[in-house]
Amino acid sequence: MPPKAKITKEMVIDAAFEIARETGAENINARTVAKKLKCSTQPIMYHFATIEELKKAAYAKADGYHSEYLMNIEDPRKGVMLCIGLNYIRFAMKEPHLFRFLFQSDYFNGTTLLEMIDAEELAPILSAMQGAIGGSIEQVKEIFITIFLFAHGYASIIANNSLKYDEELIISHLKNAYNGAILAVKEEIK
Repeated sequence: MPPKAKITKEMVIDAAFEIARETGAENINARTVAKKLKCSTQPIMYHFATIEELKKAAYAKADGYHSEYLMNIEDPRKGVMLCIGLNYIRFAMKEPHLFRFLFQSDYFNGTTLLEMIDAEELAPILSAMQGAIGGSIEQVKEIFITIFLFAHGYASIIANNSLKYDEELIISHLKNAYNGAILAVKEEIK
C-alpha cells in the first residue's frame, strides 16, 4: 500500500483560498477544506489551531493575488491610473467572492485610507502618476484617493450583483473622475 500523501500547510492555505474564491470565505471550515484536499480534518487542524488563523492565511493569499492582478497592466499607454482602476473593477466582476472577502469583511481592518496611501507598495504607482501629471506628491495622493474611492464604489456595486459590467462606460466614467480630480487639485493651487 502506498504511503499517504502529506498535506502541507501551503496545500491547506491553497484549498481555503479556492473555497473563498469559489463560494465565499464564510464557507471556509475544517470540513470543506478537508473535502477539497480529500483528507480528514486532522491535517487542517494540525497546521492551524483555529479556523480564524486559516482564514487570515487565506486572506493574505487573496491579497497577494489581488495585488498581482491589479499590476497586470495590458496597455500602459492608456494611463497607469486608468488601467489600475479598470483592473480593480474587473477583479470585482471576475472574482466577486474574493473581492467581498478582501474589502467587505471583517478581515479588512487595521488600515486607514491614510495608512494605505502611504504604503510602500503604492510608491511606484504614485511616482508614475506624479511623472505623468506633475505636481507634488501630496497632490498626487489626493488624485489617487479620489480615483480609488470612485473605483471601489463601482467595484462594490458590481461585486454585489447590482450592476452589469460595461467596460466602455466604466472607462468613460474613470476618465471623467480622473480628469475631474486633476482639475480639482489644480484649482486648489490657484
